[in-house]
Parts: sequence; C-alpha cells; structure tokens
Amino acid sequence: MKTSPSLELRRKQAFGAVRILYGLIWLINTWLQLDPAYSMHFLGTFSADWVSGQPAWIASYGHWMAQLVQLLGAQYVAYATIALDAILAASLITGIGVPLLAWVGVIYNLWLWSTVGGFGGPYTQGATDPGTAIIYALCFLFVVWTRSWEGLSFSKAPHRPIYAPAIHTARILFGILWAFDAYWKWQPYFLTHAVTYLQQALPGEPAWIAAYIGFFISVITWAGPVLFGYFAAIMESIIAFYLIIGRGLRWVIPVGIAYSIGVWTTAEGWGAPFLPGATANKGDVLGTTNIYVIAFLFLAAWVYFTPEPRSNKSKR
Repeated sequence: MKTSPSLELRRKQAFGAVRILYGLIWLINTWLQLDPAYSMHFLGTFSADWVSGQPAWIASYGHWMAQLVQLLGAQYVAYATIALDAILAASLITGIGVPLLAWVGVIYNLWLWSTVGGFGGPYTQGATDPGTAIIYALCFLFVVWTRSWEGLSFSKAPHRPIYAPAIHTARILFGILWAFDAYWKWQPYFLTHAVTYLQQALPGEPAWIAAYIGFFISVITWAGPVLFGYFAAIMESIIAFYLIIGRGLRWVIPVGIAYSIGVWTTAEGWGAPFLPGATANKGDVLGTTNIYVIAFLFLAAWVYFTPEPRSNKSKR
C-alpha cells in the first residue's frame, strides 16, 4: 500500500527527530568521556574480555586487542574514540555524512562491544543482558535502514523509498536481543535476586535518584521480590515475542518504551553516577536501556506513520 505524501513527510520527520535524539545522547556521551580519567583508564577496560568466566577465545582476543592498543598508544586510541564519538554525534544531529558514518557507527560499536564490553559477558550467574554497545550498533542500523537523514536534516541526499524488509530485519534483531535478555531473567538467580540489581544501583547516586530508586525497592519488597522477578521475565518475553513475529506492535511499542524507561531509571540509576573512567552503564555513557527506547522510537515512527494493509484492518 502506498503512503500518502503527508504521511510520508511526517514519517520522514519522525525518523529525523529520533536520529537527532540519538545524536544528542552521543553528544552527552562525548562530554562524559572528556574527563581525563577516561583516557587514563582506557586500556584497563579491555580486561572485560578476560575476567573470570569469559571463554578462552574471548580472553585471547581481548589480550591481542589490548596489546594492539598499547602498541598504538592507549591514550591516543582513547582520544580517537572521543573524536569519533563527537563526529558521530554531529553527523546524527545534522544528518550530514549519513549513511556512511552510521555504518562506521555500527562497526565501531561492535568493536567496543567485543573489547571494553567483553561481548556483554561473562554469561554466568547474575548476567542479565548482552551488554551496552550492541544496542548502540543496532540503533545505527535503524538510522541507515529508515533513511533517517531524509528528515530534519542538512543532508542533500536524494529521496529513495525505504526498503521495508530492512526495517523488519532490524525489528527481528531487536526482538532477538529482548529474547536474550528474557532468557537471563528466567534464570533462578535473577528470579530470587531481582531486587538486588536496584540496590546495586544506589551507591554514588545523587540523593534524589537514590530516593527514587529506594521507593521502588520498598514497593518491590512489599509486593515480593520473587514476584517482581517473574514480572520482569514475563514482560521481556512478551516484548521479545511480539517484536519477532511483528504483530501487536502498536501496543507493544509503548509498553516496551515504558518498561525500558523503568529499567533505566531504577536498575541503571538514570545512567548515573557518572564516575570518571567508568564504562558500560556507568560513567562514560548515559545508559543502556535508554537506547532501547531509541530503537522503539524508530519502530514507532515506522508503525504509526505507515498505513496498515487492508487485510490487517479487516481483522480488527
């Protein structure tokens, strides 16, 4: 079914707005990484690949990468990552250089995920998700496959139709990511220790964030921590299922956004405390599940501004 010109314009603008929001997050991340401690501790963050519980091949890869970075000069590589972050932020905000720089963002974040992110592992007792940089990489795919530089952009690139199968691929990948998250939520350790993830977010938080998280800890403790664990596992399983099959997206998207914001503001402590030189959820990036929100917003722009096939409408 063809999209009306007015609806297509709104969809372009929506994709562009989400791209800009993603760019602003990259700008904040860049600012956080300007702390001298980030570059000073950069080489040490590669130890994520050889911490206890990581497979031997990941440890070997991590040591090799760390040696390469040390050979190039760890601080120089750290400065290069800050510069690249700034370039990616500027490109996302302005639309200039996309999609080329967005593909660079995909590769760059996969590299971060495999090094300082330790491939999201170790996947041992207490694991909850596949890491931070992997969702950043996926959002760059959304930037490319939605042709988001055609809306609210300084780019002069000619208009091309969106390739729908690419959007569906991104949606399925996002669903698989949620399924992976859900798998770890069903593990006995998480089900019986779910509230501890909120408690671990408290140290170093500003008073108002600590009070906010403390409120939810009190509610969960009153309702039953195990019940909360099952709630999280069920919610993530439902979100994963509907993302993968591509049905019910009009209600799954707002639910997923609300759930992701809930996780980000509690277990991730709004991305704080911003400790110098820290990586992953704390310190040099604004968070993880807030980027899940970005992916949902890209999907929202697609779902809400694309006419449903008549066959789908007739089934309502």
